[in-house]
Amino acid sequence: MEAVGAFVLCWVINCAWMPLCSGSRMKSPALPIQSEREPVPSKGLSGCSFGGRFYSLEDTWHPDLGEPFGIMHCVKCNCEPQRSKRKVFGKVSCRNIKQDCPEAKCAEPVLQPGHCCKTCPDGDSSRQPLESLFDGYEYFQEKDGDLHKSYNDRSYLSAEASNPTDTRTDFVALLTGVSDSWLPSSSGVGRARLTLTRTGLAFSITYNSFARPSRIMFLDSDGNTAFEFSVPKADTDMICGVWKNLPKSHLRQLQAEQLRVSMVASNGRREEIKGQVIKHRALFAETFSAILTSEVEHSGIGGMAMLTLSDSENNLHFILMLQGLTTHSHTGLVPIRLQLQYRQHTLREIRANISAQDADFAEVLTDLNVRELFWLSRGQLQITVETEGNDPRVISGFITGRKSCDILQSVMASSEALTPAKTGAVGSAIFFLHDNGTLDYQVQVVGVATKVIGVTLELKPRRRSKRSVLYQLSEGWGAESGKGRGSVGRLEARHIHMLLQNELFINVATEMHADGELRGQVVSLPYSGLEALTQELPVPLAGQLVTPPVASSAGGHAWVALDERCHLHYEIIVSGLSRSDDLTVNAHLHGLAEIGEMDESSPSQRRLLTGFYGSQAQGVLRDLSVDLLRHLDQGTAYIQVSTKLNPRGEIRGQVHVPNSCEFGSRGAVVEEAEFDELVFVRDPEELRKDPLTCFFEGEHHTHGSHWTPQYNACFNCSCQKRTVICDPVICPALSCPHTRQPEDKCCPVCDERKDLKDTRASVKAEEHPEGCYFEGDQKMHAPGTSWHPFVPPLRLHQMCRLHLQGCYGGGAV
Repeated sequence: MEAVGAFVLCWVINCAWMPLCSGSRMKSPALPIQSEREPVPSKGLSGCSFGGRFYSLEDTWHPDLGEPFGIMHCVKCNCEPQRSKRKVFGKVSCRNIKQDCPEAKCAEPVLQPGHCCKTCPDGDSSRQPLESLFDGYEYFQEKDGDLHKSYNDRSYLSAEASNPTDTRTDFVALLTGVSDSWLPSSSGVGRARLTLTRTGLAFSITYNSFARPSRIMFLDSDGNTAFEFSVPKADTDMICGVWKNLPKSHLRQLQAEQLRVSMVASNGRREEIKGQVIKHRALFAETFSAILTSEVEHSGIGGMAMLTLSDSENNLHFILMLQGLTTHSHTGLVPIRLQLQYRQHTLREIRANISAQDADFAEVLTDLNVRELFWLSRGQLQITVETEGNDPRVISGFITGRKSCDILQSVMASSEALTPAKTGAVGSAIFFLHDNGTLDYQVQVVGVATKVIGVTLELKPRRRSKRSVLYQLSEGWGAESGKGRGSVGRLEARHIHMLLQNELFINVATEMHADGELRGQVVSLPYSGLEALTQELPVPLAGQLVTPPVASSAGGHAWVALDERCHLHYEIIVSGLSRSDDLTVNAHLHGLAEIGEMDESSPSQRRLLTGFYGSQAQGVLRDLSVDLLRHLDQGTAYIQVSTKLNPRGEIRGQVHVPNSCEFGSRGAVVEEAEFDELVFVRDPEELRKDPLTCFFEGEHHTHGSHWTPQYNACFNCSCQKRTVICDPVICPALSCPHTRQPEDKCCPVCDERKDLKDTRASVKAEEHPEGCYFEGDQKMHAPGTSWHPFVPPLRLHQMCRLHLQGCYGGGAV
């Protein structure tokens, strides 16, 4: 396996390296084409381009070879900085890291999914203690997942949802007035919650006692601006954004807690609040929060509280982060008084000491009574912190449900029902939690055969036969439309806690399935920058919408939007797509997502979006054709997820994205600051002005585009920075005795009229129920066939002479 990985890596890095790999007689696997390609950055940014993706200097990664090999976890690639007289550029270096594995100190080490080195099982290794004050709380304890467990068992998350390599790290920053400036300090306080994902650093910022911000800046360890975000005008106290393509150097500073966040107000007073980005284990369990401000103008002090309820008791755990309550004159412990209040009436009081060096404070309010829990759910409880002494300082704030730009959503599939089935139906829901405990919801159901008789929000059942219904979601339900929207008046504090910990479920009951035909877990989806997530219902993806319908147990939904450059942004969530006892879900391709037009009789405009190795996929499609843009505008396009079992589509949904891109009004593009390789529909006048455009056969072509030339349909041309490169289509060798040359084809095919044994080879791959889908050319290939792939932007290179060994009945390339 390692030799195979090395062979392919040589081909991808540089075709001229092929002699180094030619000694291997092993069958070469599919090219490591990434399903979601990132554009190549412009000359202003240094880095490495590898396998269709861009990596910053000093980035490291494990190459993905696609099916059937997946990610080569024992091969580590690095983008090494190389210096010349004029610039710094990147060079890809890959090596085998298996020899670096430490020796496991147990008798029978095992290889965990997504790892290169064998490790000891959990029973042979001691758990590392958590590093926060929340260590001893019961919600951090490991639990065995099964339906007989109580409702607070978070291990119910499915294998897809708990993707082992889909890691995310949370950070937080407390923003207060700047004291090291000649300007008056601000009395505003902000709280930034940051989540590091595969695609970037997403941030949600809330604030009090501060004018509407105009800019958000991330400052590095030297105080320089590493990233700047212009805040759009909106009537909300929540700021959402994503820092994409985080450089390796800044990622290291983020992990070392050396980055700072600065927020500047849009008013004429030049207000600024700033804070350090830190890790905090409390973020994992936080379900309630508060921002604490001072009523004194230009105070420059503030704080925030992270709170959560115990899983089994009505105890309120919290951690306070305080800034400015202690002064430089305080050398020892500073006494404080903390009060829990309702309408200025003190309900609880705690006295404690904090130090000037560490002003954080943790405590537990035990046994909240019914009234206190009621006021907690309504956002009416207030935390007040006051220093004791001659010059007391006071900050306070109201406790509400945790605020975030993440979206609460659920995919309801028949595979998740208490009695699993294969109905081909799907349900989709999104939620929004208000500060006063009101929960808004939108629900849609597609493909059910009988009438919907109930939509409910439920706990995880203690037993399969006994549901635990909390709230009815049938308000405003339309039987014909299959949609409903409404509000749950006031959630209980316990249910708010469970909602924000992904512990509630939505159930759809029908006349045929009275206990539930569709069911899904309400899960918080990290903010990705796609505004469509917060503005509209997603597109439902169901087996009943495939042509012909498929009785699938899977379901999904997708958000789709076009930006001002006519780039298609998408985010797809699926449920029940792959059910396997093998926990290495990332090592196997579950399905392929594609977009196309609904009219099956016309020439298809199908485009591959991405491959599914888990339950979520997102990306950007930049080079849409005019035809596909028109179908999106008319609502005659679809998004479809295909699997090995259903290569023609397992779930599908109709997509309608109104646009005027085909008329050029939204197609004109200004080159992005970050990227250079942009392919999209553009006005002819704009094409002539573009210095990277190619002129060929009387037409202008954008950089990165591909087309079939008029002079010979058996060639494929591409434009690479003013240079046109045309490669002949290389025909595969046929094993049949009789061949013929179709007029509309470049390559001969087996003549089934003369040799019935070769009929299978002449069948179009698109019509074959089995076969292989190769991401390089985005086509289905029939079993037993072989071909030379066209892999943009590398193309068919004569020096490489790569030949895929064929596709066999199992569907592997």
